[in-house]
Amino acid sequence: MTSKSNEMPAFQPLLDTIDLEDTVLTTDALHTQHAHGAYLRTRGAHYLAVVKKNHPGLYAQVRKLPWAEIPLEHRTRDKAHHRVEIRRLKVAAFRHLDYPGARQAIQVVRWRRELSTGKLTIERVYVITSLDIYDATPAQLAAWIRGHWGIENLLHHVRDRTFREDESKVRTGHLPRTMAGLRNLAVSLFRQNGEANIAAALRHTSRDYHRPLSALGLT
Repeated sequence: MTSKSNEMPAFQPLLDTIDLEDTVLTTDALHTQHAHGAYLRTRGAHYLAVVKKNHPGLYAQVRKLPWAEIPLEHRTRDKAHHRVEIRRLKVAAFRHLDYPGARQAIQVVRWRRELSTGKLTIERVYVITSLDIYDATPAQLAAWIRGHWGIENLLHHVRDRTFREDESKVRTGHLPRTMAGLRNLAVSLFRQNGEANIAAALRHTSRDYHRPLSALGLT
């Protein structure tokens, strides 16, 4: 689904088909909606929900917590893809957040340095969760948040950068959803075949019309 408006009404019907009891769901800022949070709690699920400026009241409430006074709970450092990345996580137990069932607020600061250029990028991300301090350790929270970003990188980043989905001129009727489905199919096939670089796989496949048919098992 390319249109973000299509994702909103699909949230509950999709999850209605899944047993959510005692699960932890991670969502991006689009789905940080009061109705979604309340729905997950009634289904017995916990959430980790990203908070951004599209929810100004909640964002301001979380951002203005005294993070400078809150001790560092978890730190990781990784070197990959020609860059060094440091992630620092702080957690604040706070039961007065304006969101159904919220028990903690989380601040993640990501430092990225490109080794080839020396460019440094610092990003602050805020997350709220229904998990209490006794339900998960800071390391577990960090792992779930990083896992969510991993999914974003594997699919949405590819759709945004490799397929340039946001620049697509296809906007009529059901065509945007159809094209999104075809892009997802292509990415899934390449991943299934062990391809790590989707852009390179697309270039290779486009050089011979037999190759996409072979990948689909049609020849």
